[in-house]
Amino acid sequence: MWSAQPELDGRNTVNESALLTDAFDRIKEIVHETLQDLPESALTYRPDPEANSIAWLIWHLTRVQDDHVAEVAGTEQVWTGDGWEARFALPFDTGAIGYGQTSDEVGRVVASAQDLLGYHDAVHASTLSYLQTIGSDDLDRIVDDHWDPPVTLAVRLISVISDDLQHAGQAAYIAGLFDRASTTS
Repeated sequence: MWSAQPELDGRNTVNESALLTDAFDRIKEIVHETLQDLPESALTYRPDPEANSIAWLIWHLTRVQDDHVAEVAGTEQVWTGDGWEARFALPFDTGAIGYGQTSDEVGRVVASAQDLLGYHDAVHASTLSYLQTIGSDDLDRIVDDHWDPPVTLAVRLISVISDDLQHAGQAAYIAGLFDRASTTS
């Protein structure tokens, strides 16, 4: 299930890029395991009317990663640059990433597992490409001075990892609930 130990650098220590890459790889693994062989009806399943669906959770965690990493990398988001916004055709503004959405808006996120995986994999590749360009000194760079203390690149990346892992776990949990509900009814 988990990837091998992160690559060691020439000093037999794990470098920051390899460690961050391993964390983002784990997110991708959970997303793939959750969506693998999942019936399409499970993607919009909500354990109660106010709960998030698997489709929304995977879309949201991928949008957060895409938005936040593109911002610190100074690149265009995969969402707009690679045509995923048009492919998903969601009734939201281009910049929507899911924060503060209502239950009704959560219910409007309908997507196939193939599209969710395709978008996630494209964002993952973009993230890994960016991580290969950074070093230790870059991690101290201030990327958001609207907070006290200001947010560094390291803190922003860890925040994305934390948010994504939580939502990937929630999606996996809901997939389990769906499976139990469909096998016991």
